[in-house]
Amino acid sequence: QVQLVESGGGLVQAGGSLRLSCAASGSYFGFYAMGWYRQSPGNQREFVASITNGGNTAYAESVKGRFTISRDNIKKTIYLQMTSLKPEDTAVYYCAQYTRPTPSSPPPTWGQGTQVTVSA
Repeated sequence: QVQLVESGGGLVQAGGSLRLSCAASGSYFGFYAMGWYRQSPGNQREFVASITNGGNTAYAESVKGRFTISRDNIKKTIYLQMTSLKPEDTAVYYCAQYTRPTPSSPPPTWGQGTQVTVSA
């Protein structure tokens, strides 16, 4: 059973930066696509970014140009570098593992989440 553990969240002022990390356990990490999602109070969980096993990335329009997803298959870790943060980026951020090399379906495996709060 794969476990995903996020870290790096916190409180930051608008315009600031944070880097989230997600460490995975289990085998075959490098085979699967990985992603980041977020959920703010009263809203559904939404897609933020994904990365295929080959390193191809995709982003939600709301974060494109500000966030960068990356992966280190040796460390079994993915990252989300967030810059030019806005108050509307405030949410719990979740790491997710897809079931295939590309993010073709909703991921079944989630981390526990890490809180990101952006103050105005």
